[in-house]
Amino acid sequence: MENELKELTFEQAMKKLETVVERLEEGDVPLEEAINMFQEGMQLSKLCHDKLQKVDRQMTEVLTEDGELKPFLEEEHGE
Repeated sequence: MENELKELTFEQAMKKLETVVERLEEGDVPLEEAINMFQEGMQLSKLCHDKLQKVDRQMTEVLTEDGELKPFLEEEHGE
């Protein structure tokens, strides 16, 4: 199941996580199923968090030159 989750896009993972949360909030899920759903939700949450961190690192790399962040405006004006 973990390998299947890694193949999900951020949007797909968020949609699945929302579904899990909605089901758990209904409160009529048998205990064993609720535990499994909770575990799946935690894995989905971690996956989304990891994907966001990866994008954050990528954006930092795009904005970084010689280890310093360059503001967009500075690059636009050629300063």
